[in-house]
Amino acid sequence: MNKIPLTVAGAEKLRAELHDLKTVQRPAIIQAIAEARAHGDLSENAEYHAAKERQSFIEGRINELEAKLSNAQIINPALLDADGRCVFGATVDLEDMASGEVVTYQIVGDDEADIKEGKISISSPIARALIGKSPGDVAEVQAPGGIREYEILDVRYV
Repeated sequence: MNKIPLTVAGAEKLRAELHDLKTVQRPAIIQAIAEARAHGDLSENAEYHAAKERQSFIEGRINELEAKLSNAQIINPALLDADGRCVFGATVDLEDMASGEVVTYQIVGDDEADIKEGKISISSPIARALIGKSPGDVAEVQAPGGIREYEILDVRYV
């Protein structure tokens, strides 16, 4: 399996979710299944079937998180030395050439992406257009509404 790029914070977030699933949610669902079994006939027991479905989801998510973490390539942006270029983990200040609006994004892994927090996925069109560029360069991004141009104002590794 390919290495999955993650920032240190992203890996920590996945580890915390995995810990919660294993230590809190898994025991709770086992208890819910035991209680539903105590109610008798399992063929028409909606509580039992719902609990089993939830257990299946939890076990699937645990397997998915363990696989991602075992294949993770954890990158600490603070230790990067990319000569000012946009790379994975970099925080980039951009100016929309059409509107003049200035935005700041951090390029992160797919599992960490959250536009509300200013984190964009490495596989997103805007991140792909930014990779390898330096401050002063203009990145052309193919957006649903057409091509948008962004000037790179600053690149930081924090």
